[in-house]
Amino acid sequence: MPKTRAIPRQSLPDVITNDLRERILSGEMAEGETIRQEALAEDYDVSRMPIREALKRLDAEGLVQLTNNRGASVTSHSLSEIGEIFDLRVLLEVDLFKRAIQQMTAVNFDECERILDEMEKSYDAYDVGRWGSLNNEYHMALYAAAGRGLSNEILQRVNVQSDRYVRMHLSVMEQREPAKKDHRELLSLARTGRVDDACYLLIRHIQRTKEQLLAMITATRKGD
Repeated sequence: MPKTRAIPRQSLPDVITNDLRERILSGEMAEGETIRQEALAEDYDVSRMPIREALKRLDAEGLVQLTNNRGASVTSHSLSEIGEIFDLRVLLEVDLFKRAIQQMTAVNFDECERILDEMEKSYDAYDVGRWGSLNNEYHMALYAAAGRGLSNEILQRVNVQSDRYVRMHLSVMEQREPAKKDHRELLSLARTGRVDDACYLLIRHIQRTKEQLLAMITATRKGD
């Protein structure tokens, strides 16, 4: 394995931002961890300028916290904030799903089916990183027919915050099978136009993740 994370010189801030985001979401860079620009510059074999730009972008996404003296750390959420992230998901996603179901076409259903097939391959391969991105892609595909651009933009920001916790839920708590079952059933209910049942399942799907995560994180932080 190379000692540095050598990367192409084009679009350095983009590439570094994407890689750092993945390192945070995967848990490689832990909550509250101090981020040292000099170490990252050496790690990526670049100057500090693209590192600073990448950290600014991640600060805007809420994954990194920058301080006035140019220090930085991985954002650490309180239990209340983690709960709020999932509560926001319920508010936004249920509204989008309700609006989308009656507008979904064969093209929408086929796209959801395609993503589900890819997700199940990632389950079987235990590729949590791939599953995380596909999970977000699947949920957004379920709501695409709603045509609510502003709501989708807000939801994407919330999802950036929830992604690392969703991955933690999947990997630490072995929740692959319940997640697979819920995702298939959500699509089945949407296909048959059962709006109320579909939205109820979506609420339960998100709330179960929230409740199990909060219990796990509470126990983990007490043990620190």
